[in-house]
Amino acid sequence: MYMSARGGISILFTAIRSESFSLSACFTAHHITVEPSAKEINQSSNNMADIDNKDTAEMDPADMEDVEEVEEEETGEDNKARQLTVQMMQNPQILAALQERLDGLVGSPSGYMESLPKIVKRRVNALKNLQVKCAHIEAKFYEEVHELERKYAALYQPLFDKRSEIIKAAYEPTDEECEWKADDEEELSVSKQDEMKDKAKVEEEKKDEEKEDPKGIPEFWLTVFKNVDLLSDMLQEHDEPILKHLQDIKVKFSDAGQPMSFTLEFFFEPNDFFTNTLLTKTYVMRSEPDEADPFSFDGPEIMRCTGCPIDWTKGKNVTLKTIKKKQKHKGRGTVRTVTKTVPNDSFFNFFSPPEVPESGDMDEDSEAVLAADFEIGHFIRERIVPRAVLYFTGEAIEDDDDDYDEEGEEADDEEGEEEADEENDPEYDPKKDANPPAECKQQ
Repeated sequence: MYMSARGGISILFTAIRSESFSLSACFTAHHITVEPSAKEINQSSNNMADIDNKDTAEMDPADMEDVEEVEEEETGEDNKARQLTVQMMQNPQILAALQERLDGLVGSPSGYMESLPKIVKRRVNALKNLQVKCAHIEAKFYEEVHELERKYAALYQPLFDKRSEIIKAAYEPTDEECEWKADDEEELSVSKQDEMKDKAKVEEEKKDEEKEDPKGIPEFWLTVFKNVDLLSDMLQEHDEPILKHLQDIKVKFSDAGQPMSFTLEFFFEPNDFFTNTLLTKTYVMRSEPDEADPFSFDGPEIMRCTGCPIDWTKGKNVTLKTIKKKQKHKGRGTVRTVTKTVPNDSFFNFFSPPEVPESGDMDEDSEAVLAADFEIGHFIRERIVPRAVLYFTGEAIEDDDDDYDEEGEEADDEEGEEEADEENDPEYDPKKDANPPAECKQQ
């Protein structure tokens, strides 16, 4: 079993609209005509115009009324067919039957491959074999990427170690290392900058006099976790006092020649909650095509993960809670109080993930937990550890929000273009949009 980040695409509403069109076409089949070609239209347009003019001139006024009545009757039949289609699409039983039919169509072959000659099918099989070879080459590519990650992780680590020393006050950076020119200061004059620096220095001195000088950067990783929605959703109030003691997070890659994996290492200072100074979470990945389904390969996939035991101090285990429940005896009617220990929501459940059985069969709840776990582990490895300071200040979060805003703005622009097209349409009637069509109303 493996968990993949890619999701399926629902075709329900598209299919319903298509089926609705088909039903509508069935009801109005007697109105369907074969469209002539442009050449035929050009050749006959003049003749038709002459005939129409001649027929109109020779036609009795009473006959004209009959023609109008026939046209009105045909238009009325069209409206009735549309109304009937709308009513059918609003019927829950019909929709259920339609959904069942659509479910049967999902994943079914179109029949095109079966219709191909045998010699062509043989060549298509050759193309598939080439595709399998491409998948194996792609797997080798990702293995080399993993080796590059290992190589550059060793280059990054001295910088991350120095970051950790500053956070936990093991190293005090020099004035030169602390010099940082913000973007909004670039346009300021030198004198203005000096004035602001002097003012800031005075304010800092006042604050230092009012309170004790803090060591390092207090609550650094706790602040990072609280600033990221994906992680803050895991945090409970009782987790925060513990995470204040978190000093560093490192990523450790598997050694060369070993199965592809990475381990997240959480380093804690001594505390009153547990005796561990290191908590680990290991993710084992696979970077090879599945023999049963080689075409599904799309890069390394996380296969399973393992946590570690936490040696909790007595009475400090936040992953469990004690509840008292009253029970009444059926015969005697006496009441007794029973104390039970049950699981409790906590970030530290992250270190006790569900086990993946060898068969790969899991219930839906366990699969959902593992899917979320894999996403969190990947995010910590790819984003949190390399860019921790930017998540601490919130700058990385603003960048993420900007990415989503740009997509939203593009969508708004497209909607605006559609509205403009409607307004420029000479046949567009805004009154028709005042009430949504019946098929769009919520049931």
